[in-house]
Amino acid sequence: MLSRRAAKALSAAPAVLLAVLPAALPACAHADDDVRGGQRAVIETLDLPAAWRVTKGSGVTVAVLDSGVDPAHRDLAGSVTVGRDFTAGANPPGVAPPRLHGTYMASLIAGHGHGPGGRKGVIGVAPEAGVLSVRVILEDEEPGFREFNSAERFEDVVARGIRYAVDQGADVVNMSISKELATREERAAIRYAISRGVVLVAAAGNDGDRKTAGDFAPYSYPASFPGVVSVGATDRRLRRATFSNWNSSVLVAAPGVDIMGAGPGDEYWVGRGTSQATALVSGVAALIKAKYPQMSPPLVVQALADSADDRPPGGYDTGTGFGVVNARRALAEAARLATHTETATGPQAQDPARPLAGGPAGPIRVTARDHRRVTIYAAVAAGAAGGALASLAVIFFLVRRVRRDHGAHDA
Repeated sequence: MLSRRAAKALSAAPAVLLAVLPAALPACAHADDDVRGGQRAVIETLDLPAAWRVTKGSGVTVAVLDSGVDPAHRDLAGSVTVGRDFTAGANPPGVAPPRLHGTYMASLIAGHGHGPGGRKGVIGVAPEAGVLSVRVILEDEEPGFREFNSAERFEDVVARGIRYAVDQGADVVNMSISKELATREERAAIRYAISRGVVLVAAAGNDGDRKTAGDFAPYSYPASFPGVVSVGATDRRLRRATFSNWNSSVLVAAPGVDIMGAGPGDEYWVGRGTSQATALVSGVAALIKAKYPQMSPPLVVQALADSADDRPPGGYDTGTGFGVVNARRALAEAARLATHTETATGPQAQDPARPLAGGPAGPIRVTARDHRRVTIYAAVAAGAAGGALASLAVIFFLVRRVRRDHGAHDA
């Protein structure tokens, strides 16, 4: 069985960045034969066997911006490249990262199982894809956790991680992480990634049971940035999981309850959260990019949204977005979209690497509305209109009087 300490490390997420539900469900290490059975519901929901007849993600790299990935796990061996650690210096020297959450997410994306035919262990959505591990968060039991979440030098690690992943050739960036405040550097990094054809997928967050004044769950970042696929989580009935954030940033959803995944040291976990749902959607995006490597991020996003199953009444709601992702349908929709392009050309086209204010469109004029003057002018206009009506009434009265007097004189 998993130790209580290890189980707590997975379930109790960093308060600022890591989007794991505090009530995640730790479980015993399952026997190999039980793991694939534990994944059956997800495999069927995403329609993966049919999708795998088209592609299994070969040639695609998914950057996992997380707490680190164990490259030696038997279900990920040979698929993981360990990239930069942007948290370096937060932990004392010599402290090895536990890499719990990151390994879990990577297995859902690109786990290939083990044993004859890979039939044992965790199978990911894109089992032939490669994983680039980029460490941008610490888990709460690491000794440097407090330092990492308070020191200014770590404020832009997510933005730096995105840029690094893009420069290393990632096709998809998975961000099963969440925080409340956005930064300019993150917005610029996201613009940089999209302009270079990289698909960004992030967790909508796990505060769905905490409403704000606007009667919706809080927005989280980087999921709420334009251009990022914001993913909500569904329960076993494919309805919004109670913990999943619900707001207008949510684009699609995926299963997020009782999700089987891998942990460091060849262990296996069962947990819940928008983190897990995000990893599944990143896997589907990887399948699309494997089949259509030149497809731009907006068209990949459109393929995910247009092909979703279990669409809510009216086609969209803030809980599950356009519905639950379906890998087979997403690939079919991508095939239809592959002949199209959304790239604008000509002198009026906006360079995505430049902010709008400095682009070809020129500066934006901001008009301030003076409500006091508007009220005064409205009163003056009303008075003038009243005066005009009064004048017309006087003229009308005088004309009638003249006509009456003239008729009396003729008589």
